[in-house]
Amino acid sequence: MQLHVDAVWLLKLYVGGRGNVKRTKPNPVNLLDLKPRREVSWEAETSGTVVLLIPKFRNRFVVRWLVPMLAKPNVRLKLDVFGSFVWNQCDGRTAVSEIAERMRSTFGTAVEPVYDRVALFLGRLDREHFVSMEDSDSSMPA
Repeated sequence: MQLHVDAVWLLKLYVGGRGNVKRTKPNPVNLLDLKPRREVSWEAETSGTVVLLIPKFRNRFVVRWLVPMLAKPNVRLKLDVFGSFVWNQCDGRTAVSEIAERMRSTFGTAVEPVYDRVALFLGRLDREHFVSMEDSDSSMPA
């Protein structure tokens, strides 16, 4: 009988049922108010598209000792016309909503649904740490 009580207590402890522990919920942030800022180096091609230069390694030891011996230390990621347009707008001062409106005025109906397209693209860039999303109210990253 004692074994059963201990197992239930351990299960409650494991799933976080400690009772009076308060969990703080993150404040919801509106994506359209965030300001993306570029975090990786890049090159502009003559055609107007952008090539991101993504380091092959991020480990400090590998970067210090192995990367100098590599002929090509970066992976080159070529963006299409739409991605290049958004990338050029990611300066840390322009909000996502303004980027989407500029994209709509430049490309017209070819980019619809523009907000979904921009949100997915910037979400992927943020997830891969190619951009950082800064809050409009403060300079702290979101």
